[in-house]
Amino acid sequence: MSTIEVPRITLNNGVRMPRLGFGVFQVPDTETTAAVTSALKAGYRAIDTASVYGNEEGVGRAIAASEVAREELFVTSKLWNSDHGYDHTLRAYDESLARLGLDHLDLYLIHWPAPANDLYVQTWRALERLYADGRVRAIGVSNFQPAHLERLVEESEIVPAVNQVELHPALQNREVVAANTAHGVVTEAWSPLAQGAVLGEEEVVAIARRHGRSPAQVVLRWHLQQGRVVIPKSVTPSRIVSNIDVFDFELTADEIATIDTLERGGRTGPHPDEFSG
Repeated sequence: MSTIEVPRITLNNGVRMPRLGFGVFQVPDTETTAAVTSALKAGYRAIDTASVYGNEEGVGRAIAASEVAREELFVTSKLWNSDHGYDHTLRAYDESLARLGLDHLDLYLIHWPAPANDLYVQTWRALERLYADGRVRAIGVSNFQPAHLERLVEESEIVPAVNQVELHPALQNREVVAANTAHGVVTEAWSPLAQGAVLGEEEVVAIARRHGRSPAQVVLRWHLQQGRVVIPKSVTPSRIVSNIDVFDFELTADEIATIDTLERGGRTGPHPDEFSG
């Protein structure tokens, strides 16, 4: 087992979440168990999956076979758009737990607001119920724009703990980050490396050379020094190890500012409003 310890951030309900986790988006279920096993051995303690990924069972197999105690882990899954609505949400949560082989999640997210359906407030009330019943340690959202987040805050009892959005040097989602910060919501970056698209940027490469690090490590450090949670994904054991080895160096303010200039508005995934059902 690795000796790397990932720092944790305190969510708005007092729960402590690892600052860096392991994502399994687009990893086939048949490959997920091996990838998550490698991640756990490397020191990752947060695993991020979703019902629509089709690999919750693979995650569960890795957790069951691991020597890591359940209380050390932070497991996240997400509710898909077709399961929006109060009763559908409660049922979908049970189904995710069954596939994972767990009795609770550490974080459960609404995967997309799906605004055309206009069910995300009702759906959020089901998450509030799960939280009140002690069945999940924290609840949050994913891909919510400021207007979606504002409506939840105004019409609900609990402010989301996390908003997980696409965020990387080419797409910095500044308005979403500002809205999250204003409401005490932690910003979690999916596709934090832009699926590798930003790693060849000459500015990133130059900074990596100065620190004797990889471009991916530099970009992950850029995220972390700005207070975000990141969930890089890889199925390559060496990259899995490299991506977590980012807590023993620091970028300068000028280096962070340089990476900030790489904003292109380029997405690696769909826009939040593209999913309506």
